[in-house]
Amino acid sequence: MLYIRNIEKIIDETLEKHKLDINYEINNKLTVPMSFNVSTNTIKFNYLQVNGYINKIRIKETDENLVKIILYHVIGYYLDYKKNKYDLRTLMYGEDYEIAKLKMEIERNAWGYGRTLVPEQLLQSYDLVRELDKDLVHGQLTNI
Repeated sequence: MLYIRNIEKIIDETLEKHKLDINYEINNKLTVPMSFNVSTNTIKFNYLQVNGYINKIRIKETDENLVKIILYHVIGYYLDYKKNKYDLRTLMYGEDYEIAKLKMEIERNAWGYGRTLVPEQLLQSYDLVRELDKDLVHGQLTNI
């Protein structure tokens, strides 16, 4: 199990390595492992959710590298929002199909942009986690 200080160290080192000016904080009420808040430019993480996600994914990779993979995906949201100025009113006021379409586009872009920063030795695992993440339904893998 990774503790808060371990996850904070991974986040800090990764952001520093890529010279990214993003804040981060722990949020024990978060229902996902990590998220990016565009309005506050902050990555939030819940260490219990991070550890739970790692246990659900179950691939041959260190816990530290799996945190990095989760982090690169979340950094992908930051990179996407920097590049694409979405009309976020669609998420609040759009029709169901418009909301679903925009969420799918943002998610696809986040994985893609995040991948651009992933070190070569983690690319295969990043792609595998991306595929496994698609199979998560209500927090459970559907392929097992």
